[in-house]
Amino acid sequence: MKITYLGHGGLGIHVNGIDIIVDPFITANPKASNINIEELKADYILITHAHQDHILDVEAIAKRTGAKIVSNYEIVTHFGNLGLEGHPMNHGGKWQFDFGTVKYVNAIHTSSFPDGSYGGQPGGFVIETNDKNIYIAGDTALTFDMKLIPMQTKLDLAILPIGDNFTMGIDDAVIASDFVECHKVLGYHFDTFGYIEIDHTEAKNTFSEKGKELLLLDIGEHIEL
Repeated sequence: MKITYLGHGGLGIHVNGIDIIVDPFITANPKASNINIEELKADYILITHAHQDHILDVEAIAKRTGAKIVSNYEIVTHFGNLGLEGHPMNHGGKWQFDFGTVKYVNAIHTSSFPDGSYGGQPGGFVIETNDKNIYIAGDTALTFDMKLIPMQTKLDLAILPIGDNFTMGIDDAVIASDFVECHKVLGYHFDTFGYIEIDHTEAKNTFSEKGKELLLLDIGEHIEL
């Protein structure tokens, strides 16, 4: 499994020959100017919630690639009305796709489209494949619901928001890694704008002091699991 950081809450995942994009917010993010959405491959686009900084480039990428959109019912319906194919889900549900199993899990946040209309309830994704298992938390506070994940899935990587203010910050992310029983964490949703800037060294040290590893990738950088 190859995971590429696309900036903010955006990810590119390549697994079992399938390309997945998560929450693409690229063309309006000056920090992601090295990413060309016209070059991104996508068979699926996973969306955690409807805020503009997570859906901005969904329509353009899906129209070009024919990617199937996977999200909650309201978000899939929204993009379906634009002529895009989708697979609706809701909390606690899972589905076997050709790359692996996806379960839509709880997140504590808000969710509305840029025009203020209702975007359904926010969520995260637990993805199980024959290669590796990962948890993409989406925008969320620390929640006891995270304790449910390791009851069913042994994770190889937890992808957690760490920018604070709009989501949990570093200290809560450390606790979240305990809850999901995964000591390897990829941090995201940080540094995009002033409210969520972090001290990288301090963040990594906070994790390492607890015997955990925090990965902070440059935009466009990838890791292999």
